[in-house]
Amino acid sequence: MDETKKLSKRCHELTFEDLSNQEIDRVKYLLLDYLGVSARGSLYDSSRPLHNLILNSGLDIGKALVIGTDIQTVPAYAALANGTAAHSPELDDVVNESSLHPGVVVFSAALAAACISPCTFRQFAPAITAGYDVINRLAVSLNPSAPYEKGFHPTGICGTMGAAVTAAMMLGLDQTGIVNSLGIAGSQASGSMEFLADGATTKRFNAGWAAHGGIIAAQLAAEGFTGPQTILEGKYGFLHAYANQSHPQRILADWGKPFYIMKTSIKPHSCCRYKQGPIDGVLAIMHEQQLEAVDIEKVTIGMLKAGFSLVAEPRHLKVRPGSVVDAQFSMPFGVAVAILFGKATLDQYTLEKVQSAQVRELMEKVTCVADEALDREFPQKWPASVTITLKSGQSYAKKIETPKGDPENPLSWEELIDKFKYLVSPLLSSQAAEKIITSVRSLQSNSEMSVFSEILKKTPLDTKNGIP
Repeated sequence: MDETKKLSKRCHELTFEDLSNQEIDRVKYLLLDYLGVSARGSLYDSSRPLHNLILNSGLDIGKALVIGTDIQTVPAYAALANGTAAHSPELDDVVNESSLHPGVVVFSAALAAACISPCTFRQFAPAITAGYDVINRLAVSLNPSAPYEKGFHPTGICGTMGAAVTAAMMLGLDQTGIVNSLGIAGSQASGSMEFLADGATTKRFNAGWAAHGGIIAAQLAAEGFTGPQTILEGKYGFLHAYANQSHPQRILADWGKPFYIMKTSIKPHSCCRYKQGPIDGVLAIMHEQQLEAVDIEKVTIGMLKAGFSLVAEPRHLKVRPGSVVDAQFSMPFGVAVAILFGKATLDQYTLEKVQSAQVRELMEKVTCVADEALDREFPQKWPASVTITLKSGQSYAKKIETPKGDPENPLSWEELIDKFKYLVSPLLSSQAAEKIITSVRSLQSNSEMSVFSEILKKTPLDTKNGIP
């Protein structure tokens, strides 16, 4: 009982001193990843309507930056635009245990909130840590598959609650203020999975709306607006609305052992997390055996049951994606581009590749199977298996226990920096990119977070030599 108040108390009491050096470094690591994906996402077609909405509505009057542009707006709309953009390239961070994307929501809300009230890294780091924990603890308490089965996007529904806590902590609200922020956010938590039907861009919007809702909830709470004090555990509360059977005891279980920022995975491939392990396996076999696409007869992908309906079914649609969003959720497409191009980055997830006859021919050779043996350790682990059979009859198999980017198989700081530079290269000069990297890595307890609204502005590129 009283899960809402107990969780709010834990968050309110969390301080910078409670975080280890490793956890503080992890906040910086995740921040840099977020900044890269949000900047690149600002170039996507789905981001332009949000930019136009801000400009055409006269909302370009605030201090909060729309990352990747020179637009500055009111915080709630910056959170909306940045959250939507960051979720667009399908390269934002993810937690396996909860099957959702925390950073795209939490950082969008936090950087926007830093433009409402002066905030240093001392306040920012615990607010980020708490936001990640709230999002993931609620998802685990629901059971990660339950919202999906009901047609809800967990990043959207749980993200709104986490964003509200992060924003409330950034604004310096007390425990009651955090409770009210959660209560208000509970009336905004939403996000439909129906985008899977036709590749609509609302998946991206779900993350942005969650960040937007969190900011609005905290701002209203700061003004004295109230929310239900039992928004999590109540009869009509969060835990009952999105799952037929939830587990409230998980909300506070093993608090800080470790914090969820330490359980967060970084994506190296530009697609749904359920595709990451299989793509790792395909790339490994192709490299180790020095295979060519023309030699391949078929590819069999062993997959987790939880992700099968997202990226493997219905087969006739997955082998004929009609948009980039469709391709991001097509396992056959991910396999085909990995085989043909040796990678599955943003350069492969394009409409040109989606329409390529060569890619389409290879997609037909990909078969996905739900392997019950792989599910035994899910969701703590997301294993996958790959078998490539050649026209000669020779076959090669690989099982991926831990996809690249997972905490047990992480991207190093150097690899993360390479990813960041790749993502921001169309937008920022090399000098600007280096300045951001240095600023993030050198954050100290007294560093002002509002500085990011200046150093993240889009800068002219040095096109003389074709080098950003």
